[in-house]
Amino acid sequence: MQKIQPWQIEVFFDGDCPLCAKEIGMLQWLDRRQRIRFTDIAAADFSARDYDKEPHQFIDEIQGRLPDNTWITGVEVFRRLYAAVGFWWLTGITRLPGISHLLEWGYRIFAKNRLKWTGRCTADSCQIS
Repeated sequence: MQKIQPWQIEVFFDGDCPLCAKEIGMLQWLDRRQRIRFTDIAAADFSARDYDKEPHQFIDEIQGRLPDNTWITGVEVFRRLYAAVGFWWLTGITRLPGISHLLEWGYRIFAKNRLKWTGRCTADSCQIS
């Protein structure tokens, strides 16, 4: 008998990022079958080292982990998240040439600037909790 994995993807998100928290909140609401495991990297008990990663890896871009322990990053995480809540048809569209490149480019710009754009930077530096 094959063991059924209770989740399809674990997402590591920054709960202190207002935009990120809003999207995660929507996904939590949509995840009626609990196919997503949500892990807040801003939580006091979170340690990147528990996952054999450095903290900056979780800060620099969104991370996802599949049940077989495969790590995915960036736009692919969002594809898997939306597929898990039933928007599987959307993933095909996001893989089309041109659209895929545009999404990757847009995400890279967002990831590089999200601390600044969400008000978590001073004149001297960007900080995370």
